[in-house]
Amino acid sequence: MRDTPASPVLSGAVLSRRIYILTAVFSAVLYTILLVAPVIAFPLTAKFGLDSSQTGLLFSCELGAFSLATLPAYLWLNRVPLVHSVGFCTAVVILGNLLSGFVTSFEVLLIVRIITSLAAGSITVVLLALGPKAANPGRAFGLFVTCQLIMGALILAVFPALYADSDVSAMYWTLAGLSVLCLFFVPMLRGISLRSPDTSRKEKTAGGTDEAADRNAIRTRLDTAKIPNFVAGLVSILFFYIALSGVWTFMGQLATAAGNSENAVSIVLMIATIAGIASAMLATVLGSSPKRRVFLLAGFVVLAASVLVLLGGPALIRFALAAILFKFGWTFVLPYLIGSVSALGGGPQTMNTVNLMIGGGFALGPIIAGTLISGPGGFTSLIVASFAALVIAMAGAAWLTRRPGRELHETAAGDPASPSSAASAERNQS
Repeated sequence: MRDTPASPVLSGAVLSRRIYILTAVFSAVLYTILLVAPVIAFPLTAKFGLDSSQTGLLFSCELGAFSLATLPAYLWLNRVPLVHSVGFCTAVVILGNLLSGFVTSFEVLLIVRIITSLAAGSITVVLLALGPKAANPGRAFGLFVTCQLIMGALILAVFPALYADSDVSAMYWTLAGLSVLCLFFVPMLRGISLRSPDTSRKEKTAGGTDEAADRNAIRTRLDTAKIPNFVAGLVSILFFYIALSGVWTFMGQLATAAGNSENAVSIVLMIATIAGIASAMLATVLGSSPKRRVFLLAGFVVLAASVLVLLGGPALIRFALAAILFKFGWTFVLPYLIGSVSALGGGPQTMNTVNLMIGGGFALGPIIAGTLISGPGGFTSLIVASFAALVIAMAGAAWLTRRPGRELHETAAGDPASPSSAASAERNQS
């Protein structure tokens, strides 16, 4: 399939603005599929009579499908017009959430949720691929994280009270309604292409220019010299997510095992979530920067330190410090880590692979953590292993952004080969 010849060639400012809006809206709405897990588990159990293993299976399959959407995306991401692919996947998400409220069989629900998550994950792949095309990719990735966190906080605050006496179907139908809102933003994808500059030149509109076509496309081949940096970035992302998902999943249990009350722990985790939103917003405001390497490694230091604070079963105040630093470091590092990989170039398939690493880390973290906690070392072994994983992730991030090769981590600061720099230069000239 091909973009229609009538598709406009967008200016740098318009292109960036559309990417920011699309990233904010879709990331906030689509990630509700994963964020509702803590509040949807009990009503699911009540309706379908599930045991804990079945409930875990359902959420694991949803998360796995969300990540495995990366694999088919290797085939269609550069070929199918974004308006068509995102529009179709959004419709599938809406239909899947609607059907989830009507099914009465757990087996059928499992199939519907897998298909729904595959569609949502496919849109996420597009969002990550669009980030490098913005004038400030760091800001795009910051919005990607911030809007998820804000929606997550709203869900955890509103859903339990709003749906206290409701069937789980009401939650699914609410998710369908939120997904409908995304449809109104799909037309903003017109004129945005993920194909290579050469292809875009062949298909440019009448009156368009080669320069304009290049600006609206992404290079689809990663330079050989940058492959070691890319591999290091993937390793960093994988171990980063293994560490954070493992620790965060059992953060509450770790605190209560140390003698802290559940109510106090819940309040601390809520405050930590607010700290995470603040740090993600800070990363969004700072955006891409020549100091990205410094910000990235400093965030890793904060993360690693917060994990060490958890050693020994901390009392409430020390636990609060660890949780707040952990969440702050996590959401500050993420936009810069993803942005550093996107700065290598390589087109949308680069970010597609990043999404695969994110999903793999998310899936492996809780499994590894649970195994370690069940062993003789208990929570101590989890903390030590997570610290080691963060050290590996930090080493990968350092290699990813290493010198020489400032262009690898200063894309938005003046790399003449980057689409974002071209857009910035155009605005400065005008």
